[in-house]
Amino acid sequence: MPIISGVIAASITPLNADLSIDLNGLSIYLDFLAERGCHGALLLGTTGEGPSISIEQRKLIFAAAARYRADHPDFVLLAGTGMPALNDTITLTKLAFEFDLDGVVVLPPYYFKNVSVEGLYTWYAALIRAAVPHGKALLGYHIPQITGVPLPIELLERLKNSFPERFMGIKDSSGNADHAQELGRVFGNELRVFTGNDKLFQHALDNHAAGCITALANIGSPLSRQVWDTVQQGEDPAAAQTRLSTLRARLDQNPPAPVSLKALLHAQFGQPNWVVVPPLVDYSPEQTAVLKAQFAEFPEIF
Repeated sequence: MPIISGVIAASITPLNADLSIDLNGLSIYLDFLAERGCHGALLLGTTGEGPSISIEQRKLIFAAAARYRADHPDFVLLAGTGMPALNDTITLTKLAFEFDLDGVVVLPPYYFKNVSVEGLYTWYAALIRAAVPHGKALLGYHIPQITGVPLPIELLERLKNSFPERFMGIKDSSGNADHAQELGRVFGNELRVFTGNDKLFQHALDNHAAGCITALANIGSPLSRQVWDTVQQGEDPAAAQTRLSTLRARLDQNPPAPVSLKALLHAQFGQPNWVVVPPLVDYSPEQTAVLKAQFAEFPEIF
């Protein structure tokens, strides 16, 4: 199983005005993330509008990521591959590993609610057996406020015991501090837990988390790295965490994240004017100007 840790951006997906993938832009953007302190990127997660991107488009992205990987072997590349249909998830997961990505982050099947642990275990076990080769890894994606389908600790324990070399852990985007603490208490370092909420980064690290995978890291990774590096040095990251939490609160005030991040990346960081996929709607120039002003008080990220 690959050792994955640190600050990982839940990357936006670069899309041209006609909704085609800006494949050259993807490589340039991954360089941007790396230069600003990210240890890696998650492609096609929530921030990457994964559920809105077709399987054929995802294949193009995986191929572009593989080309990038050839020149940047130390930059972690993960892929979101979870779909409601098990067979589609198997197809996408196989593709991700055929293109030699490091791991996959997999939503539960998110149409039916109130499903049992047994049902979720059967689904994930079938996926791992069919699509995750030895030497590669799968992370569950716990974001119940979006999917309506939580990943209980009992499920994680069963998957860890059944697939110790292929089930890596969980991206915990619940935003629940008690849950982050419980994950650390139950699993310690046996599973790799990544917080999806920047406000909980220090708290998660104090409870054995392996890092973060967040939308904010697209623009806020200098602060995220301050927290990470300070903890690795055995020092107190409270000051950097306070600024990171304030920055995250500002992003949360401007949902949805793919829209506001793409607007800021263009207006403040000079990235191309990438668009979002409907039903999301791009910001107008007036909205972008207001957004840019709201983030001006964070000079340390620019």
